[in-house]
Amino acid sequence: MTYDRIEEGRFLERPNRFIAHVELNGETVVCHVKNTGRCRELLTPGARVLLQRAENPARKTAYDLISVWKGERLINMDAAAPNAVFDRWLREGGLGFVPTLVKPECTHGDSRFDFYFERDGRGCFAEVKGVTLEENGVVRFPDAPTERGVKHLHGLARCVAEGYEAYAVFVIQMRHVRYFAPAWEKHREFGLALQEAAAAGVHVLALDCDVTEHSLTIADCVPIDLSSP
Repeated sequence: MTYDRIEEGRFLERPNRFIAHVELNGETVVCHVKNTGRCRELLTPGARVLLQRAENPARKTAYDLISVWKGERLINMDAAAPNAVFDRWLREGGLGFVPTLVKPECTHGDSRFDFYFERDGRGCFAEVKGVTLEENGVVRFPDAPTERGVKHLHGLARCVAEGYEAYAVFVIQMRHVRYFAPAWEKHREFGLALQEAAAAGVHVLALDCDVTEHSLTIADCVPIDLSSP
């Protein structure tokens, strides 16, 4: 995934989950935040951020907030990016095979999953979650309670019981992390649901990404620790 029209600014404040005030070239600009998560550990006053200037000059907010530096680590914050980079990775054989069919946004039962794809005539479902929460090289999900996420995990487990393959995919929007784990202190129910899904046969993947000022690309699988604290 690539970005153009990128400019660097300094984060000032986030009045609500949709917008941020950023200092850019000595002026304060209002930016659209492309991530409605809390991201409180990232968007701290004075943090260096990357903005993408909108193509439409008449748009209400002239910039989108794309990425932020946390110390020396550049973290992508674009909530649409994980699905986009997983789509490409999947189609290029990231799972060890090239699917014969890929359909984004597919409903099965009472859940709408990010992807349906097929290999050797067998159907597969995948739900993709972007990960930006990091501490001491450990990345976790979620950064706030997510009943929707729990529902997705239960739905993936049902897919396995029905004979499909199922994948819970965590796209880590940064590079060089130690391992992935559920954020037990944020939402214990999600961690338990992830344990249950893995035990039911759902494939749990954690994929880190190469992040630059102008791109995001899936890099490697990282270790996963699902043990309860």
